[in-house]
Amino acid sequence: MTVSTLTVVPQASAWGTAPCAEPTSFYLGTHMPHWLTLPTVRVPLFVSDRRLRRYRTLPHANTMWALDSGGFTELSRYGTWDHGPTPTAYVAQIRRYRDQIGRLAWAAPQDWMCEPAILAKTRLTIADHQDRTVANYLRLRELAPELPIIPVVQGWSTGDYLRCVDRYTAHGVDLTQSALVGVGSVCRRQSTNQVKDILTALHRTGLTRLHGFGVKTLGLARYAELLTSADSMAWSREARNRPPLPGCRHRSCANCPRYGIQWHGTVLATIDHATARPTLFGPSLAGWAA
Repeated sequence: MTVSTLTVVPQASAWGTAPCAEPTSFYLGTHMPHWLTLPTVRVPLFVSDRRLRRYRTLPHANTMWALDSGGFTELSRYGTWDHGPTPTAYVAQIRRYRDQIGRLAWAAPQDWMCEPAILAKTRLTIADHQDRTVANYLRLRELAPELPIIPVVQGWSTGDYLRCVDRYTAHGVDLTQSALVGVGSVCRRQSTNQVKDILTALHRTGLTRLHGFGVKTLGLARYAELLTSADSMAWSREARNRPPLPGCRHRSCANCPRYGIQWHGTVLATIDHATARPTLFGPSLAGWAA
């Protein structure tokens, strides 16, 4: 796939740069967009476009949040983005969320994951997925340079991720100037040393502001100090396999904000222990979503 060259306005200049030494932020994934409105949910949330785009009347956010493009579901189901929104439609949705929901910290692009199961579904190579990921980011930034859309690096081996960085560089994008860079295809091996090696290698290239997609407690215990932020909704699967919390009347706590918030607290404690520094949920990131 040919990627057109485009001079991209760095995200840092578009929507603010946060300092590099702030505590690791953790976004609680949820299937329930109405959690954005709950006064009891004062933690940052990670909400999928696949859920939000069903809403005619959008919730008004009481807390900071980030937008998941739903790429893993799209590719695992269909092996293509053809069933999802076009880049033009996706940009229009992000703009609507920013304006009507408010407090949007950033949005993921329509990237292409590189897990072996996804490659088997698309029948493409890692290089193909990287080209498509870079091309989509360039297109989204061309359509809406003012929106907080982050670049994402994809790959499987450490070398793959470094080659993905080179792909961005070849098309005029200096990722070291981005306010945040997502690291994809790590969630299903987040407890391994391989992910730490990947993050370390990215740091050595100057990419020190990284978001780990789907990184939960085992991974954060190993390399939280290498991440600016992470997200996960592993709590929902965990809750589905356990009895409800005392006082909860539903059959399971798989969509229970009380359970999710308690799990979020456990994750923060893990980050705090791993980094030996105060763990908040991202005061500098909150400034991006003001």
